[in-house]
Amino acid sequence: MDFEPELPKTTNTRYKCAACYKQYKKKEHLVEHINVSFHSVHQPRCGVCKKHFKSFESQREHVTGPLAKENCKTVFSEQGCDLCLKIFDSPNSLSAHKYMCRLSAPVPLVTMMERCEEFKHDINSSNEYHVGDGTEAIALDCEMVAGGSDGSLDLCARVCLIDEDETILFHTYVQPQYPVVNYRYEVTGLTEEHLRDGMPLQKVQDKVLQILYNGKTKLLVGHSVENDLDCLRMNYPDYLLRDTANYHPLMKTNLVSHPLKYLTRTYLGYDIQSGFHDPYEDCVSAMRLYKRFCALDHQKEGNVASLAMLCAKDIPGSFDSWETDKLEKMTLDDLYEMSRPNYKCWCLDSVQAMQPQH
Repeated sequence: MDFEPELPKTTNTRYKCAACYKQYKKKEHLVEHINVSFHSVHQPRCGVCKKHFKSFESQREHVTGPLAKENCKTVFSEQGCDLCLKIFDSPNSLSAHKYMCRLSAPVPLVTMMERCEEFKHDINSSNEYHVGDGTEAIALDCEMVAGGSDGSLDLCARVCLIDEDETILFHTYVQPQYPVVNYRYEVTGLTEEHLRDGMPLQKVQDKVLQILYNGKTKLLVGHSVENDLDCLRMNYPDYLLRDTANYHPLMKTNLVSHPLKYLTRTYLGYDIQSGFHDPYEDCVSAMRLYKRFCALDHQKEGNVASLAMLCAKDIPGSFDSWETDKLEKMTLDDLYEMSRPNYKCWCLDSVQAMQPQH
């Protein structure tokens, strides 16, 4: 009787990513995955299973979408906040949190102008006294009209800047530098009359620079803020920009921007831009989004010293200086600890603020 030779026993060892839980047959494939995934404590993370995601949109799908993880979906439906996606251990704490988390829409600028005679008499208003108090962040929004022979030129027509307390630092209508071919009234609410006595662009630039560089250098917050700077014909250092349109955790999974209207409704809990665009309203929404995600306490999940060290380093490339065989000998947790995000988390602004000045 013939016997088939025994085949060597094979092991089914799987290497699981400590962040997103993907599994690989070979350690080298896991190393490559971690190298290109940029996992870190800064990524959005499910409060139930602790899985990491590239964006809050992906995290939301994980707990509320049609293909949601069943256990995570059940826990979140009972204990989760639908705005910030945090999980709470009791109905009372969840209820108290939701009361604070869902914000009310700011009073529109036009309403404030109607209530305040001072505003009505001087629409080109600025609060220069308030600017000198060492404000850390300023939010900017511009409304634009169309110029040029084909209407493709964006002309700055209205500017608003606020501080972290939502106080108006500067607001004005702007004299167009070129003939206006379309006031985009259905969006801006602007007409020729609004701009007739507007401030010259050069003076607007001087005012904005005075605010941004008065005392301590300011972070500049906005939504597609580079477009606003372009229409102002101004530049500002990239490392000081905080743009809600280009912040990775707030973008779609394919890194396409969400509109400010969507972000405000989804993460702050109120609606904007239901009629004409209000630059003050947009400034407030961008500032609130920045402050909300700046306040995320990642220090509890990671090492404060390493976070502070990351503040002073370029992002990332932490695997590049290591040889492959050494990386493959590391534990899964060590590989995760080495990984760095491919964007600067806004929580690091708070970390830097806590560092002693030398």
